[in-house]
Amino acid sequence: MVVSIARHLEGYLAVRFPFDQRVVDAIRIVPGRRWSAGDKAWLVPDRKEAGERLLQSLYDTGLFNLPDSRGSGSADSFDEKEINAFLSRLAVDGKVSSSTQNQALAALLFLYRQVLGVPVGELGQVIRAKKPIRLPVVMSRDEVRAVLAKLESDKYLAAKLMYGTGLRLMECLMLRVQDIDFERSEILVRNGKGAKDRVTMLPETLKEPLKEQLARVKGIHEKDLAEGWGAVPMPDALDRKYPNGATEWPWQYVFPQERRWTNAQTGRQGRHHMDESLMQRAVHTAVLKAGISKHVSCHTFRHSFATHLIESGYDIRTVQELLGHSDVKTTMIYTHVLNRGPSGVRSPVDGL
Repeated sequence: MVVSIARHLEGYLAVRFPFDQRVVDAIRIVPGRRWSAGDKAWLVPDRKEAGERLLQSLYDTGLFNLPDSRGSGSADSFDEKEINAFLSRLAVDGKVSSSTQNQALAALLFLYRQVLGVPVGELGQVIRAKKPIRLPVVMSRDEVRAVLAKLESDKYLAAKLMYGTGLRLMECLMLRVQDIDFERSEILVRNGKGAKDRVTMLPETLKEPLKEQLARVKGIHEKDLAEGWGAVPMPDALDRKYPNGATEWPWQYVFPQERRWTNAQTGRQGRHHMDESLMQRAVHTAVLKAGISKHVSCHTFRHSFATHLIESGYDIRTVQELLGHSDVKTTMIYTHVLNRGPSGVRSPVDGL
């Protein structure tokens, strides 16, 4: 059997194969997976953890035999020098980005170390793809208002929260009830990028909309409990430490998915957070409707948040802390707005 895994939409891998229930069951183990009828493929989050879980789950089915040879020798004949040459060729001939080259390296290392059981030694001097330095796409305040005006209900609130707090998309969607402190006007971001917790502000104008959202979510949660469900996935191993925590109100998601998920093996039902692709599509559609020609994504709200704070005179260290950057150099990219550059120069053609 051949399974095809290819990059699909932003943030997803498309998995296609001749129908086999055992393969379907293996894919369903991967968190965040979903079936796309239009693409006739399973979509799996394009993240390292999900990719490793997918490969391991497929291998555990026993349907896929590792090749004994590759024509020129055994499976381990693809040695460090050849891996080095392959990665260097990606950068020189393929002109791929640094992130694509790093992903290829991670996939090869996982294949050899975890699947084939072949140790990989020192790779030597790999020609690295140059990581480009790009200025972030930033919306003006009017453009932010125009995009938000085209969003509705919980997607409008989530987008406004990302712009108002600098949250990343997944940080926003993974917020739980207990992470919002209305009294202290704070939001606790758990397990952010780099597995770090941080605290950011809770805008005054978002307090009432968030309270209304939580009231709506509580009604959904109580209905789920009445029907015998009401559980959410717990982080790490907390489901063992707090056996009843998954059904308790503080652990519920602020932005839950509309329909409950069902565990194909146990039949248990629960509710995950809103799928990130729904938010991404909603923002993309809103940008088109607003007539904005910039390449705007959910992450653009975070860029706009930081840029507008610096424009308003807030110091770079404060912005660094709110964004959760370890190094102030990362935050410094937003100071491009302080250097007016070409926009501060009057062209001679304007004097004709």
